[in-house]
Amino acid sequence: MTRCKHSHRVPLDLVQEAWEKSTTEHVDMAVQCQLSSHDDGEHYGLFSDTGEYGTATWLRWRERTEAELIALPDCPLVATGPDGEACCLFDGHAEHHTWETALEEVSCSD
Repeated sequence: MTRCKHSHRVPLDLVQEAWEKSTTEHVDMAVQCQLSSHDDGEHYGLFSDTGEYGTATWLRWRERTEAELIALPDCPLVATGPDGEACCLFDGHAEHHTWETALEEVSCSD
């Protein structure tokens, strides 16, 4: 399983909106889709922490459409076993949880 290769530049108006709402000092100017590899449908790039426990801001887009910022609750599922790694995606995401991928680049703490 691989992660989606699609990325998206964050429009300047959304960067400004994020600065006004974010509790972090850093706002990315581009994001990569965090879902498993897919070519069509919606893409979701982790944008920033909302400051609320269990919620993050995501950039959602489709090919050739405008992007939007949305706040989504974190996926509540964790892997079985003694380590119990949490999924770094949002609640209700399609496909695989992040612990099911073999990608070292996936990190909840970025």
